[in-house]
Amino acid sequence: MIARRPLLAAGAALPFCGPARATPASLLAAIATFTGGAAVQEGRVKLELSPLVENGNTVPVTVSVPGADGGSVRRLALFTELNPQPEVAVFTLGPLAGRAQVATRLRLATSQTVVALAQMADGSVWQQRIDVVVTLAACVEGG
Repeated sequence: MIARRPLLAAGAALPFCGPARATPASLLAAIATFTGGAAVQEGRVKLELSPLVENGNTVPVTVSVPGADGGSVRRLALFTELNPQPEVAVFTLGPLAGRAQVATRLRLATSQTVVALAQMADGSVWQQRIDVVVTLAACVEGG
């Protein structure tokens, strides 16, 4: 039988975020799954995200491919390095999309790299990375 107080004390030492954080290796694996093995090139993608955020609970982000429409961009995706799931969002664009742009909000567990990817109609994949410093993390450690 497990005593109640030691069990409660052990639970208080756990973070409130739930699953463990992803790793840089899991980020690379998630990106490889998204790209299907295609080489990732720098450029073409515009990631609008503040490099310094006060609160990681709700971080505004915009991903676009300037000058491209939905017919030339198949998918836009956001990945994070240290959140529990590295693949945050994947947006599929159709041929009727007026422009290749999405806007959303992220929850960042801690300071980390955010990666935006664009998969083009010709199969090429482009990226932009931003290192983000979070001064108040979205996950509060107990203790």
